[in-house]
Amino acid sequence: MATLKLRRVAIDTYKENVAFLHRDCETYRSEGFQALSKIEIHRDENREENGVPVIAVLNVVDDASITQPGELGLSEQVYAQLALPDGTPVCVAQATPPASLKAVHRKIAGELLDFEEYLEITRDIVENRYSRIEMAAFLVSCSQHGLEREEVLSLARAMVETGDHLDWGESLVVDKHSIGGIPGNRTSMLVTPIVASHGMLMPKTSSRAITSPAGTADTMEVLANVDLDPHRLHDIVQQLRGCLAWGGTAKLAPVDDILISVERPLSMDSPGQLVASILSKKVAAGVTHLLIDIPLGPTAKVRHRADALQLRKLFEYVGDRMGLHLEVMITDGAQPIGRGVGPVLEVRDVMQVLHNDPEAPRPLREKALRLAGRILEFDPDVRGGQGYVIARDILDSGRALAKMQAIIQAQGANQSLQLPGRLQFQVTSPGDGVLTAIDNLQVAHIARLAGAPIDKGAGVDLHKRPGDSIQQDEPLYTIHAEFPADFNFAKEAAEIDNGFQIESSFAQL
Repeated sequence: MATLKLRRVAIDTYKENVAFLHRDCETYRSEGFQALSKIEIHRDENREENGVPVIAVLNVVDDASITQPGELGLSEQVYAQLALPDGTPVCVAQATPPASLKAVHRKIAGELLDFEEYLEITRDIVENRYSRIEMAAFLVSCSQHGLEREEVLSLARAMVETGDHLDWGESLVVDKHSIGGIPGNRTSMLVTPIVASHGMLMPKTSSRAITSPAGTADTMEVLANVDLDPHRLHDIVQQLRGCLAWGGTAKLAPVDDILISVERPLSMDSPGQLVASILSKKVAAGVTHLLIDIPLGPTAKVRHRADALQLRKLFEYVGDRMGLHLEVMITDGAQPIGRGVGPVLEVRDVMQVLHNDPEAPRPLREKALRLAGRILEFDPDVRGGQGYVIARDILDSGRALAKMQAIIQAQGANQSLQLPGRLQFQVTSPGDGVLTAIDNLQVAHIARLAGAPIDKGAGVDLHKRPGDSIQQDEPLYTIHAEFPADFNFAKEAAEIDNGFQIESSFAQL
């Protein structure tokens, strides 16, 4: 093995270990390394005494200011894993290909994999033995060929097995999760304080957005810190009976967050992976009773009732075998739920509902109450059909607002005031008529082009809902962005297709 000196390279490669060698480095030439190949980094020459090496994907540089010959540059993630100071001698060698790649090749060929094979794959991914290209190949093969229900169960179990677990010491721990696809569907930020106010334990851990302009964690981050370590998360939940946190920091099914980082640029969210992702996180979080929300609509993720029923059966099958009491609600996904699409705009909607503001979007309030009501009926002391009334009373009384404010303070309130993006463009109606439909996918696409969820203030602010009468040049929605390039991309997309279907009054006669 060759010996090189460590050098920290201040580059955030986001969940991918990357190492840098200078092209003129003698090791690069003598060891036969190539760009994008994987290398093993050992703390010294004795491999056996130093356990598992750190694996990284190799990048080759020609700029000595990044890495000089004789040095091994490390991105921020891999440098933190190695936990050695600059200048420390380390040994590098060609990495042994992960044995689980054979299973990936079998999946690419359309074969079924068993639990042990999925466990090997998830272990190697967590240990950074897979490159982004190899993970993408795995995800695409699972999406293209699909996952049988036993495979979904095996993948979910493997995801749980390769991470930490939370144990609340209670027999009733509740949660809800929406499969997404509907702009402004920020119900978790309302359901959690309502349910926690009732006294039920609801440790709400969420992932970042994959294909949408905002996830619960992205939106809650506008108000408070969501990166909670397991001990702090446990203390907050025990004290307040609820939280709204990102599941990644707690290392719950960590392979899921790694795969999501690859799925996001590919805009992939296949049914089998979706079910395995959601249920693995919930089981790892110690949830016993789970409510799944499947929005159904012509431009939602699920567009046909038969598909919704099939997905419900898959959730129920896998959830039952993982020990979850699971119920599924198929909800109306024909149009956006709130007015705001993007973290800051969605926070505004949530806080309006919590404050019982007359301007609050009513569809968001009503859906949150129905979901919260169903969860409250998990409580054996709540009779069937009474959950909605209890949830409404908690919201109307201000108890849910007080609980949300307590959760924000406990998690660490965000002291910086975040506003909608400074660059604004109003999309107006091309003529008179009635708004008959809103394309969820197009609205979400425009909001993402504007910069959401990375730029918290970016997104789309809707001014009209289906059924509204509209006059020519009347504003339909406002695009918000922080940066000119994103702003122009979003404007161009809206000019090609604004996502609003308007029928003239004459056509309706």
